[in-house]
Amino acid sequence: MAKFYAVKVGKTPGIYLTWDECKDNVNGFPGALYKSFKTVEEAEAYAGVKFDKEKLKKVENEDPANEKSKDKSEVNSISLSGKSACYAFVDGSFNVATNIYGYGGFLVVDNEKFIVQGSGDDEELAAMRNVDGEIEGSAAAVKLAIEKGVKELDIYYDYMGIEMWATGAWKRNKKGTVAYYEYMQSIKDKIKLNFIKVKGHSGIEGNEEADKLAKEAAGIT
Repeated sequence: MAKFYAVKVGKTPGIYLTWDECKDNVNGFPGALYKSFKTVEEAEAYAGVKFDKEKLKKVENEDPANEKSKDKSEVNSISLSGKSACYAFVDGSFNVATNIYGYGGFLVVDNEKFIVQGSGDDEELAAMRNVDGEIEGSAAAVKLAIEKGVKELDIYYDYMGIEMWATGAWKRNKKGTVAYYEYMQSIKDKIKLNFIKVKGHSGIEGNEEADKLAKEAAGIT
């Protein structure tokens, strides 16, 4: 089955048949928006452009065996493999010179992007270094999503604690982790969360942007 890579915001918005083509149009482009779809109709609706039907005939005749390698490439590169149309990338950082922790990332709702960013210098929380930024960023994205009326959200993260403390899989023995767990449990009836782990500093556009925003929030240039 063919897969269509739709670029809504990028160097050249359009619909592409391979991840390599899509990647060329979004890598290094600020605020790029892109996603894969199983049908050309969904891709056209997302990108707001029409797809060349001649290319469609070609892709329909492709060897299905190539799909597994394309799927793996997509997950490793952009990891937009979640269940919801609304998603967020979050990350945390810590400034050792000032003892300020920061978080950064963005939320995408109905193809509209909202920046999530903040920092703090609470002495007890700062002892957790970037970890507090990680979990505060996740909580901030969820809070904003609820304010926007989102009922299901995919959270892309590179630090396992974001998921493990939210679900209770890890024990909480610090002020920050206890508060994070309690908040995530308190909103379970308001929004469904899907946690998706990505590899940090691996060229994933959303993760790289979240990392940059977190460092900026912590005062790291």
